[in-house]
Amino acid sequence: MLTLVGKDRTGIVAKISAALYQENCNLGEASMTRLGGNFTIMLMIQFDGLAQDLDRILQPVCDSLNLHYHVDQIDGELHHHLEPDVRISVHGADRAGIVADVTRALADAGLDILNLESDVAGTSEDPLYIMNIEGVAVKGIDALNHALQTLDCGEDVEVHLSEIDILRG
Repeated sequence: MLTLVGKDRTGIVAKISAALYQENCNLGEASMTRLGGNFTIMLMIQFDGLAQDLDRILQPVCDSLNLHYHVDQIDGELHHHLEPDVRISVHGADRAGIVADVTRALADAGLDILNLESDVAGTSEDPLYIMNIEGVAVKGIDALNHALQTLDCGEDVEVHLSEIDILRG
């Protein structure tokens, strides 16, 4: 797993993927996003060389883009995808601890989180927190609904759960 982080700029993906391709690295699953003016990449790569060979490939391009990178040896588990069956949306007045409170309640109720995205909107005087979570309801929808009904996020925060229709072929 290759993880890269740095200030967002045009061409990061093109330059990283070209450098890896030129050295016979095979790219797998990826997640790339912009967060607060920074760009981050999590990228599964297959590489038959040694760790120092991968450093030789990555270091020059990362230096030129002022990116920090980290490589971890992992088991890929490709083609083993979980599909989310629930979506939870949280929005309202921003406050410390909202992510911890919501995710703790959901984990205790059996939610396996697959994706979580959050943002702070509004103004610095009146911030609005927005979080969207997709996951698998391991203990069922009723357990999640019960956990969310007993969760106290404050009067200015709304939490909604909806089922995702999963089409299987």
